[in-house]
Amino acid sequence: MEKVVEMKGITKVFPGVIANENVDFDLKKGEIHVLLGENGAGKTTLMNVLYGLYAQEAGDIFIKGNKVSIKNPKEAIDLGIGMVHQHFMLVHNFTVAQNMILGNEPKKGINLDINKAITDTKALSQKYGFNIDPEAIIEDMTVGQQQKVEILKALYRGAEILILDEPTAVLTPQEIVELGVILKNLVKEGKSIILITHKLKEIMIMSDRVTIIRRGKLIGVIETKETNIDELAEMMVGRKVNLKVEKGDIKLGETVLKIEDLKVLDHRKIPAVKGVNLEVRRGEILAIAGVDGNGQTELIEAIAGLRKPLSGKVVLNGKDITGKSSKDAIEAGLGHIAEDRHKRGLILKYSLYENSILGVHYKSPFAKGIMMNYKEIKDYTKRLIKNYDVRTPNEEVTASSLSGGNQQKIVIAREIEKNPELLIAAQPTRGLDVGAIEYIHRRLVEERDNNRAVLLVSLELDEVLSLADRIAVIYDGQIVDILDAKDATEQKLGILMAGGTLKKEVEGGESRE
Repeated sequence: MEKVVEMKGITKVFPGVIANENVDFDLKKGEIHVLLGENGAGKTTLMNVLYGLYAQEAGDIFIKGNKVSIKNPKEAIDLGIGMVHQHFMLVHNFTVAQNMILGNEPKKGINLDINKAITDTKALSQKYGFNIDPEAIIEDMTVGQQQKVEILKALYRGAEILILDEPTAVLTPQEIVELGVILKNLVKEGKSIILITHKLKEIMIMSDRVTIIRRGKLIGVIETKETNIDELAEMMVGRKVNLKVEKGDIKLGETVLKIEDLKVLDHRKIPAVKGVNLEVRRGEILAIAGVDGNGQTELIEAIAGLRKPLSGKVVLNGKDITGKSSKDAIEAGLGHIAEDRHKRGLILKYSLYENSILGVHYKSPFAKGIMMNYKEIKDYTKRLIKNYDVRTPNEEVTASSLSGGNQQKIVIAREIEKNPELLIAAQPTRGLDVGAIEYIHRRLVEERDNNRAVLLVSLELDEVLSLADRIAVIYDGQIVDILDAKDATEQKLGILMAGGTLKKEVEGGESRE
């Protein structure tokens, strides 16, 4: 089979870090090839070299057998390479069609031909079965739809080779299935696809071959049909990984979080949370399961003091924090692993040591009056980096210089080290590899076993089922049912998440909806 991409002996060095060391990679025409590795292993760096965002220190790139020098993304696009980044590059207040044509605008005389843009977008969307409205505004779309727009944008620019960076990190289970169908359709149309990921289950379903990179070096290339999840995990991390969460029996204590008839509006002033009642007790992990966009974000923001509720009550550790600030929530005993690490979890241009004390920066030993104790702050950050296995040259680098997974580890380390009474973990393993997921799951279970209350919000049903003691299913802003984890299955949760009900046996053998 023809090789459409060959990368030979690629080396890329950043100050203090060899990101790629003599790495070989190739992509055959019409295949889905996964680039697998831990956070910070050098996967995205290698693809950024192919896309012209970075220049390699050594090595050669061949496209369809011809040696090329790719100096910038425009040259990559001209060679038929398109890249969909983990954090999307869309203008949020533009329509789909406007985003599609940015930098490549069709003209009618001297005027922009927006009607042509709309027609072309519609035709392309229908050709690949994307079902996207060209006139929809990006900020009103789900993350899954936004991702489709990014893929369409690359196709609009003539991409034959598609690079998708962590494409399933922000998708619901249903959207992941949809993406799999889309990728298979693209391959049928003659496209060749590179997936950067560390989600082993999806690799087994979606890919033809897997290239494994560990700490910047090539570990091996393997045919997907000749391997399994356990072998891939071991090759990726360099040791056996326990993919099953080990958990002791639940020892319930008193209620830490009590929510009564909570109503919250979203950013468009439309009801998002519609009268939620919920309790989380010491010694348990209560998970909220639901399809993205059913009020989870607004519920968490109302608890964390990031959004004022319309009505209702939030009581944390015996203190009424309804409508109070996030500082008040932290003082009452809240730790919050935010679902969007860039928007809520980190200040990207701050150093790691500055990010590591956010929320407790005014307290001893980090501050004395208005003076900051930087020696103590840096020593503390070094301990977090070591204890939470954050891959970084040092504590001085900015948060933006870390890989997504390592950024997440800093957020998780900071929030757990606050010793909160209630830990909200919203999408805690989004964008993490199996080694890191194993570690984070263990830490969350430790928090539960240390008599803390944990509120887990996750789109990953595997994660919900393996971590939770109880599962509250949210649909259209309401808790539709709460199941004991031992009684829950993926099928039952799927029915409830789609707005259905479970048949329950009642006396006399009759059943009710």
